[in-house]
Amino acid sequence: MCSQKSKIKIMMVEDHKLVRVGLRALFEDGEDIEVIAEAENGKDAVEKARLYKPDVILMDIGLPDISGIEAAKRILEENSEQKIIILTSHQDEAEINEALCVGVNAYALKDINTEYLITVIKTVKDGAIWLDSRIVPKLRSRSGNIIPKKHVTRSEFRAKHANLTEREYQVLKLLVNGSSNSDIATQLCISEHTAKAHVCNIIQKLVVDDRTQAAVKAIREGLV
Repeated sequence: MCSQKSKIKIMMVEDHKLVRVGLRALFEDGEDIEVIAEAENGKDAVEKARLYKPDVILMDIGLPDISGIEAAKRILEENSEQKIIILTSHQDEAEINEALCVGVNAYALKDINTEYLITVIKTVKDGAIWLDSRIVPKLRSRSGNIIPKKHVTRSEFRAKHANLTEREYQVLKLLVNGSSNSDIATQLCISEHTAKAHVCNIIQKLVVDDRTQAAVKAIREGLV
C-alpha cells in the first residue's frame, strides 16, 4: 500500500483577518497544504515559528508591531533553514532589497494568481528562490550583494551564451524590464505566440527554470 504524501505545513502572518480567512479557504480546498498556525503581528510570528516549526511561512510586511522583514530576520536567526515567503502589496525598492538581504526565499505580490501561489509554496519548500517578475527591474540599481554582477562585457556575455540570437537578446532585455509576452510582442512588432517561443528558448538556453530566473541571470552576469 502506498504511503500518503505529507502535506506542506504553513503559517500565515497577516494582520487582516479577511486575508487570512481567504488564504485558509484556498489551502483547505487543496490536498497539499495545511495551515497549522496564524499570527497577526511580527512578535507573535517569531514565537509561533519556534513553537509550531512550519515548513513555510507566508509573511506580510506591514504588521502592527515589528515589520514582517524584522520578524523574518529574527526567525531566520534562530533557524536558518526556515522557508519564508514575503506576501505583500509593498513594492518599495528598499524593502525588497532588505527582505532579500535578510534571507527570505521568495517575494510575492498579493495579487498573485492563487494557483501560482500554491506552486511557489511547493518550490520554496523544496529549496527554490522565487521573485515576482514585476519586482526584478527594481533590483537593477540597488542589487548590491543580492544579485551581484560579474561586470562582464557584452562581448563576454555573448561568448558565454553564443547560442542566443540577436532577437533573443532583445527579448531578454525586455524580460528584465518586467515585460509580459504581450508587451514584448507589441514592442518588437511580432506575434504573442512568437514572443512566447523566444522566451521559452531563452529559458532553455540560459539553463534556468522560468522568465524571472532568466532576468536575474542577465542582471547578475552584466548584460543589463
